[in-house]
This record gives sequence, C-alpha cells and structure tokens, in this order.
Amino acid sequence: MSIFSSVNASASALTAQRLRMDVISSNLANAETTRAVQNENGGWEPYRRKTVTFEPNGQSFQTNLHNAMGSNSEAHGVKVTDIKEDPSPSKMVYNPNHPDANQDGYVAMPNVDPLKEMVDLMSTTRSYEANVTAMNASKSMLMKSLEIGK
Repeated sequence: MSIFSSVNASASALTAQRLRMDVISSNLANAETTRAVQNENGGWEPYRRKTVTFEPNGQSFQTNLHNAMGSNSEAHGVKVTDIKEDPSPSKMVYNPNHPDANQDGYVAMPNVDPLKEMVDLMSTTRSYEANVTAMNASKSMLMKSLEIGK
C-alpha cells in the first residue's frame, strides 16, 4: 500500500465532485434555454438536463474491501465514466408570444428542475467537503508519522 493512496483516493473524488458541480451549474444556467440544439429538420430543441455517472476507479467495492482486509490494500478512488442527458420529456408551457411557441401557443422548455439541481448541488458540496476533511486527516497523519523519527 502506498503512503499516498488515501490522498490519491480523496483527490480523485474531489476532481469528480468538481466536475459534477460544473454540470449542475450548467444545468441551472440553461434552465430557460429553448434553443440549445438544432435538430435534423432545422428546428430548435430545448436544453436537456445532464447528469454525471461515477464508477470505482479500478476494482469493485467488494474486491477493494477484501484487499483492504489483507496486506495488499490499495485505494483506487473514483472516476467519471459518462455525462448523460436526462431522457425525461421537456415541459410544455403556454406562452403564445414566445418566438419558439408552436401553433397551439406552447413552448418546449428544458427539463431542468431548479429545486432538484439545488439539492444535487448541496449533496455534491457536502461530498466535496467530506473529501477535503479526509484529505486533511491523511495529511495530518503523514505529518505525525514524520515527527516520530525525530
């Protein structure tokens, strides 16, 4: 086991959570964007909410647990595997004066729910803070181990 494996695991989680925060910020910024992508017919489609998918970097949790119980434990961290578009349908809002309104006066709005995004952002922030705390604890333990040799 490397002396810096816990720091590396926390660093990978910090990087992944930072990307998740960026995606959530993009979702919130585009919550009213009705012209995000041009389709094959030349018409415009609204912005679609994006989500981030994480996976263990290296092995499964069970394999890591068994390795940690033995002598060959190595922390691998987490990685982002995909940024997917949410397949849920767009919200139809009645606004006949909008330039993107259809013949019935409805506008296809993005499938972004600001409340859901804020909850995700709070969760991401808490995860980020927990990883900073874990990294600081690892750093403190490494510093104390250096003091033992004095």
